Amino acid sequence: MMVQGELGDIGFGYRPRATWACDPAQSRGRLFDEVESPTRTPFQRDRDRIIHSTAFRRLKHKTQVFVAHEGDHFRTRLTHTIEVAQIARALARALRLDEDLAEALALVHDFGHTPFGHTGEDALNDKMAEWGGFDHNAQSLRVVTRLERRYAEFDGLNLTWETLEGLVKHNGPLLGPDGQGLNGPAPRTILDYNELHDLELGHYASLEAQCAAIADDIAYDTHDIDDGLRAGLLTLGMLSGVALPARILEEVRELYPALDAVRTGHELMRRQITRMVEDVIATAGGNLAEIKPDSADAVRGAGRTIVTFSAGMAAEEKELKAFLFKHMYRHPEVVRVRVEADRIVRKLFDAYYADPRAMPDGWREGLDRAEPRVKARHVADFLAGMTDTYAIKEYARLFDREPDLR
Repeated sequence: MMVQGELGDIGFGYRPRATWACDPAQSRGRLFDEVESPTRTPFQRDRDRIIHSTAFRRLKHKTQVFVAHEGDHFRTRLTHTIEVAQIARALARALRLDEDLAEALALVHDFGHTPFGHTGEDALNDKMAEWGGFDHNAQSLRVVTRLERRYAEFDGLNLTWETLEGLVKHNGPLLGPDGQGLNGPAPRTILDYNELHDLELGHYASLEAQCAAIADDIAYDTHDIDDGLRAGLLTLGMLSGVALPARILEEVRELYPALDAVRTGHELMRRQITRMVEDVIATAGGNLAEIKPDSADAVRGAGRTIVTFSAGMAAEEKELKAFLFKHMYRHPEVVRVRVEADRIVRKLFDAYYADPRAMPDGWREGLDRAEPRVKARHVADFLAGMTDTYAIKEYARLFDREPDLR
């Protein structure tokens, strides 16, 4: 529905979209009803709320692969998120989707990450095993529905159904036809919220969410190579043994035989992103032509992911991931830092759980009388929200020892 009135014919965002796109004028709304904005679509408003949240700002000091003090030019969770958003918008534009929804989903997808990346998540999941574990995707939902406290009338950001659905299901359905989890039990946080606001956990997510999900893969497949080259953990020679970057490097060297190694690496990065994005656009276009969905709900009920790599690119992307896992994520120097980061998260959890008074005002009240499950989840919420720098500072305060992360 167009909103004009006194504002005139503003660029509201209701531009032509494909029939399979999510239409902001037909949004399923918010858990708490609000008067809609006269200048922004519901999805634009979600995007803006995400950007202005505390959780978004914290991403600038959360690890992607390298802890912040290892160098100024390595990606953080924030710079990774911005790169994902750029790619997601490009994909959504090409497929005539709602770019604002795709961008919002890209910007919010890592809100639940702990300090120190997946190392922190694994440590916290282990510590929370007795109380349902810890999952960064479920934690993202907690952040935007409970933990952000910025509004007078509700906790969280009160995002639209479409944004919450995409956040929870961007990697596919969580439940099978029998209501059981497809990859083990679905996180309790998601199931509890679903009872209040049905996100249709057995269906696929929108194409906008699928764009955000594959944009995440494209972004880190590429920028992790860039960071690995900068750190000296990878070389162009090593990449010449991996099909996708090898083929691109060959092209670059034929075009620019005298180009230095640094610029050769940058040419590899930008060409690899372009190659992967164009492959996704072509493959998704073919899938759409085959399925012919006539609505966003038809996409959800298609029974398969539509925004994908081609079979050939998927195989090359899998090979690249295996290469990065072996030579970068499991490099001895990276592992050494991760061991120390793991210890920091575990010791902080133990300290806060044993004595909630170690947490600041606003987090410790009433926990001395809380049942173990409630106390543990509260501690996990506090710890998961920390930046790397704050976790290091808290560790030094509580244990009078600077952790060795260098």
